[in-house]
Amino acid sequence: MRRDVELLILGGGCAGLSLAMRLAQLGHRAPATLILEQRPRYLNDRTWCFWGGEATPFAQLAQHQWPVVKVRNADQTVRIDCASTPYRMLAAEQFQAVAQAALMDAPQLHLQMDTPVLSEPQFHGGRWHLDTAVGQLTAAMVVDTRPLQMPALGGALLWQSFYGYEIDCSQTVFEPGCADLMDFLPANPERVAFTYVLPISKTRALVEFTVFAVAPLAADDLAAELNAAIAQRVNGAHFTVLRTEHGVLPMGLDRSASGWAEFKPAYVRVGVSAGAARPATGYAFQRIQRWAAGCAQAIAGGGWPIGHVKDPALLWQMDRLFLNLIRRQPELAPQLFMTLFVRADSQKVIRFLSDCGSLLDYTSIILALPVKPFLQQLFSAASSGQSLPAGS
Repeated sequence: MRRDVELLILGGGCAGLSLAMRLAQLGHRAPATLILEQRPRYLNDRTWCFWGGEATPFAQLAQHQWPVVKVRNADQTVRIDCASTPYRMLAAEQFQAVAQAALMDAPQLHLQMDTPVLSEPQFHGGRWHLDTAVGQLTAAMVVDTRPLQMPALGGALLWQSFYGYEIDCSQTVFEPGCADLMDFLPANPERVAFTYVLPISKTRALVEFTVFAVAPLAADDLAAELNAAIAQRVNGAHFTVLRTEHGVLPMGLDRSASGWAEFKPAYVRVGVSAGAARPATGYAFQRIQRWAAGCAQAIAGGGWPIGHVKDPALLWQMDRLFLNLIRRQPELAPQLFMTLFVRADSQKVIRFLSDCGSLLDYTSIILALPVKPFLQQLFSAASSGQSLPAGS
């Protein structure tokens, strides 16, 4: 059976559902849209975090929020007041439920679960054609949110790998008003490692072990250190694992990889593997929301779907310089982060990390960081005849 639609969205994850919700708001102006998701059902297997006020997209749906976050390295701890733009955690199940409800009220859009794509889209006759588990489809436009490539050594400057458990403890353990943004392990010349703790109550929290390294890591590679971090945190209290999370995020994608520069009419690639995640942090959720709003607006105006907007040149250069330095000397990272949060104004840092910074904020960040290691990185690249690698 063949089916024709105006817009085909490949992948019903964060990016695909975000765009679908924006299109649903167009009402009768929304194009006939089919979202294909290969998973048979959604699981509560991930969370998205961001800083934001009440007007920030999805802020009201956050499972929990923290007015204070802290960063710790050895015996030094800094607490960051973010009460005006709390650090918020959105559970996948809540996001997915809201998206599915929005689609139920939008007859122009349909979400098809358990539907893998069997062939790569081919363009002929002015339309895109592909085979799926439910038959052949054609579309005038395609938004492809599937991974462009699987995480692998060399695909990015660094990979952010994490593995976590949401746990429920038998006794009071956590401080629900403060999230641990980074609790660093001792400096290491091979990687940057820290524990990330999001307390939901005094007995319940999501605890993740995170590594920045040149190679991506599987959950099994991180399990032992995650268990050790939890044991240290709960201090002997019995706990139950409610669910697990594992992810690998690119930090500075290699855009010279196959597929990046290839032009395809009315076809765009989006999502984490196509530049959605901020290179230096891995934060992607609000960047995806901004893209979804812009893409829906472009389609509503009669245009083609658009991809992710490039970062401002200064922000891009700052991220690349930082990532190259951390790749070259990961043992410097814990103290660099501590110095940033200690010296710079907290609101400027939050705006910088949230992609909402001004030139004044960028200047403040630059002045807060130690000059010597960054100059050494620049001189090292210059003396070797290399420019900063191309990337997102």
